[in-house]
Amino acid sequence: MSPLLEVSGLMKSYPLRRNMFGKVVERSQVSKDVSFTLNRGETLGIVGESGAGKSTIGRQALRLIEPDAGSVTFDGADVLSMNSRELRVFRRRAQMIFQDPYSSLDPHMSIRDAVGEPITIHQDVSARERDEKVRVLLERVGLREDQLLKYPREFSGGQLQRIAIARALTLDPEFIVCDEPVAALDVSIQAQVLNLLLDLQQERGLAYIFISHDLSLVRYLAHRVAVMYQGEIVEIGTSEELFENPQHPYTQKLVSAIPHPRSRCSPDALAGAVAMSSAEDLSC
Repeated sequence: MSPLLEVSGLMKSYPLRRNMFGKVVERSQVSKDVSFTLNRGETLGIVGESGAGKSTIGRQALRLIEPDAGSVTFDGADVLSMNSRELRVFRRRAQMIFQDPYSSLDPHMSIRDAVGEPITIHQDVSARERDEKVRVLLERVGLREDQLLKYPREFSGGQLQRIAIARALTLDPEFIVCDEPVAALDVSIQAQVLNLLLDLQQERGLAYIFISHDLSLVRYLAHRVAVMYQGEIVEIGTSEELFENPQHPYTQKLVSAIPHPRSRCSPDALAGAVAMSSAEDLSC
């Protein structure tokens, strides 16, 4: 079976310094010849320190940022050459969950309207049908029907991130970029959100790019892992291979820095927290 997503040779830079005439004389290279594939129903973890270019890659894969060079192919279609109509169809199949749910949700819209907005834009359905789908999705991520008319300020960070997940699911996508989706949450709430992502992947066959600087999370969640360093992928492999036998010096450094198994932030501790958190009990 061919990959769902194929990324090849992505390059992106930004002007860093201009001369007195406005000409760019120095550029910051954010991504350098980045290539990888993503299979249907698979999670590819992308790890690296802040500024390594991880988020840029996720946004380029969704064409939220235009690369300087390279190609992105989704289900056999060239994403970078899509016109506005084709891109609109692509947007229904590929979504993104951002790190900060506070900024990704409009504070002036109720949760019902915020989650239902993609349906209003992309689907020709009645308001009643839209609201029913929103209700079902929000219940699936652990929110009650009586919370539909509340506003983002009335929810905790963990609840808001689950609302953002529901919003990403409204158009029944096949592929989601998760950009540090649990970075701002404590370990117990991280476990609940990860549990939810895993359950949804099994139910819907979702493919994820999971971006994180936390190797403990990636080790638990990802089937394969790509390590980024200064805009380049320096190593890629299965989660087991990469963590048990890292090859690149930078990967070795990252793996060696993973907390001791008895630490509350270690993979073992996280796995225990996930095991103890119920997919039905998401009220934190």
